[in-house]
Amino acid sequence: MQTLPNPIKTSANQPAFDTTIHRRKTRPVKVGDVTIGGGHPVVVQSMINEDTLDIDGSVAAIRRLHEIGCEIVRVTVPSMAHAKSLAEIKQKLIETYKPIPLVADVHHNGMKIALEVAKHVDKVRINPGLYVFEKPQSGRNEYTKAEFEEIGKKIRQTLEPLVISLRDQNKAMRIGVNHGSLAERMLFTYGDTPEGMVESALEFLKICESLDYYNLVISLKASRVPVMLAAYRLMVKRMDELDMAYPLHLGVTEAGDGEYGRIKSTAGIGTLLADGIGDTIRVSLTEAPEKEIPVCYSILQALGLRKTMVEYVACPSCGRTLFNLENVLHQVREATKHLTGLDIAVMGCIVNGPGEMADADYGYVGKQPGYISLYRGREEIKKVPEYQGVEELINLIKADGRWVEP
Repeated sequence: MQTLPNPIKTSANQPAFDTTIHRRKTRPVKVGDVTIGGGHPVVVQSMINEDTLDIDGSVAAIRRLHEIGCEIVRVTVPSMAHAKSLAEIKQKLIETYKPIPLVADVHHNGMKIALEVAKHVDKVRINPGLYVFEKPQSGRNEYTKAEFEEIGKKIRQTLEPLVISLRDQNKAMRIGVNHGSLAERMLFTYGDTPEGMVESALEFLKICESLDYYNLVISLKASRVPVMLAAYRLMVKRMDELDMAYPLHLGVTEAGDGEYGRIKSTAGIGTLLADGIGDTIRVSLTEAPEKEIPVCYSILQALGLRKTMVEYVACPSCGRTLFNLENVLHQVREATKHLTGLDIAVMGCIVNGPGEMADADYGYVGKQPGYISLYRGREEIKKVPEYQGVEELINLIKADGRWVEP
């Protein structure tokens, strides 16, 4: 027999269910002036696609992202020259704009690069599958315990200087595991599985903890949503068993573009956030990085985790609809989309009116042909001709002192 959740009581003493997302408790990790985890709002991230050697281009790209709401920006650092250019990028941001939390992406035997770039950024991202690169051996069919442990020692030797540098500077690290780049010994030992991803992350976590370093964020990304979901859920389970509480960076890597890329990212990121898992997110689209930020905020807003724009409630339209709902919704959105923190409902008829939009701050409802009823919450305020509807809605918001000019 299915067990239902325990109801809570409303003020009217009626049973109701708790619809609040209760986020997993994690330790706070500072990245510049932004905090990931520790109960802070879910942080939005993205990554520029400029060559980091292009100082002016990189500064402009970072600024564009930050101005539209990206709170942490990542850059790629494939060489020592790129690492050193980060010093100039950071300084130019301070001089021409403001300090922005920066993350450097380091791959492929990147110890020297990581040590250099750690001087200039707020967080370093490493990929356990590539940080100490293992050249595949043809004909190998297993890793002995001794071989596995020998590579583990090499990883520790390579990782230790970076950990100490970040620890002493009080900077952060992301241990960013990717399903598509697991180390060969992890593939032989655990297979191409979420378990291999989790064990790869835990190996690096334990090295960091042994060096008294805890400013860590974990990601376990995959291009397939079911793999991504399984990896994060297993990571949470294993961390709970080990009394770890590191914040998680969520993402579906290589999600593609267009509508499907957005749906795929939302399916993975939104599912985990709804379960209370996740402290920072990045939507990875094959589009301009600026296109990622609205998707991130839409996911967070839909789940009630951030309130950064107007929430529009609108019925799907039917034969009862008394006006062109699609056109009117577009008009209302264009007139009010610059506001924040409001819920506005646009309903085509009285059947879907006050009841369906009960939680909205304002309502625009068709009650009779040619006329619109405007609501504040559940209260009908006035009835106006349809052609005046949007204008009068704005006047109502202004009368309540909740309007700001675009």
